[in-house]
Amino acid sequence: MAKSTFSGPIQSLAGFISAGNANVVSLTADTSLTVADHAGKVLLCNDADGKFTLPSIVATAPDRDDDSNQLNNLGASFTFVVVTAATDLDIKSDGTDKFVGGVYVGKDNASGKVFISGASNDVLTMNGSTKGGLAGSIVRCTAIASAKYAVEGIVLGSGTIVTPFADA
Repeated sequence: MAKSTFSGPIQSLAGFISAGNANVVSLTADTSLTVADHAGKVLLCNDADGKFTLPSIVATAPDRDDDSNQLNNLGASFTFVVVTAATDLDIKSDGTDKFVGGVYVGKDNASGKVFISGASNDVLTMNGSTKGGLAGSIVRCTAIASAKYAVEGIVLGSGTIVTPFADA
């Protein structure tokens, strides 16, 4: 099916279904993500030390809201699911965009801690233990404003847990 663009609100009384082979993307190597290929899809992290770079946020308003070629990507959301346990897996921005939000790092014994990103944080690193990243960990990043990605997630870890957030 071709790409469709709508300029007004869309209403569905029975919901929308995003399902099918093209809605799941396996990341098996370092990847610079794009809105066209990765936003709104389930991104399976199958690279234990992968470096997954979010696209630069473009918050510039278009001349016309119905311009299907506009570059504005506010609202684009990227959902990462760890399949292969992380050893040094990074979800990072372009360095200009920063994270706002937090993740819960849970341990094997059902205890854990919430970590909130700092104002300068632009990298979330999972190591498969203290910073989370065991199989089943989930992180979502959404472009919400100029230079701001909202980040949320539940990552599974072990040992003495520490923050997964850092500066590049």
